[in-house]
Amino acid sequence: MRHNAGMLIHPHIDPVALQLGPLAIHWYGLTYLAAFGLFMLLGLRRLRHEPFASLRGEAAWSRQQVEDILFFGVMGVVLGGRIGYCLFYKPLYYAQHPLEMLAVWQGGMSFHGGMLGVIVAMVWFARSRRKPFLQVTDLVAPCVPTGLAAGRVGNFINGELWGRFCDPALPWGMVFPGSGSGLPRHPSQVYQFFLEGLLLFVVLWWFARKPRAQGRVSALFLMGYGVLRFVAEFFREPDAHLGLLSLGMSMGQWLCVPMVLGGLGLWWWGGRVKSTELA
Repeated sequence: MRHNAGMLIHPHIDPVALQLGPLAIHWYGLTYLAAFGLFMLLGLRRLRHEPFASLRGEAAWSRQQVEDILFFGVMGVVLGGRIGYCLFYKPLYYAQHPLEMLAVWQGGMSFHGGMLGVIVAMVWFARSRRKPFLQVTDLVAPCVPTGLAAGRVGNFINGELWGRFCDPALPWGMVFPGSGSGLPRHPSQVYQFFLEGLLLFVVLWWFARKPRAQGRVSALFLMGYGVLRFVAEFFREPDAHLGLLSLGMSMGQWLCVPMVLGGLGLWWWGGRVKSTELA
């Protein structure tokens, strides 16, 4: 819908998609389900790619293992995302109210915390299934961006994580009533949907279709997400209680720096290993 001044206004969408008596099914929860479903679909497709389709010296990957990865990954996303948000964005508050860390229904999830949670979960999976850790992450990495895209859809539906103020002449500038300003902003959730979601997925899926040195698919994910999120943060409103930090960078941008550096190091390391040694 449009404001009488010609500006787009974020449409009010009830965050509850379906009410069944006392049970409320939220749109944001449905986007998580969509993310997990897409991961499962793409994970099974990944089993057709090398080296997962034909491994020498060890058992080939199975559907059951992809399902197990999803289970471990869900636990890592939820626990890591919540703990990461509490530690990265509101450490002093949650130090004073530690029990509220369990109140996930109040909102507050961090991608970077969720990623660390997933890494821990993948270490656990790799050791329990006797799989090389980087082989596990190389299988998983291209299946992640579509889930990130689904999450940004949930952010947009909820009218949260809006962008910074933009030029009123910007055709897609949008007023988010929840911001309380009445001024047009960048729809940064949409930017992140296309950048960290669709664009990153296309690049990773294309790259991962052919055998690569172990760790390089994971490295490309780290670098790609880090760079694209860093760019998107220039359009996203910083958290009100944090604002911009050193060098005029947001918390999200600072958390992307070690991702990019880690990706560069992993890319360099992977280049030293012959792809023929990885199957």
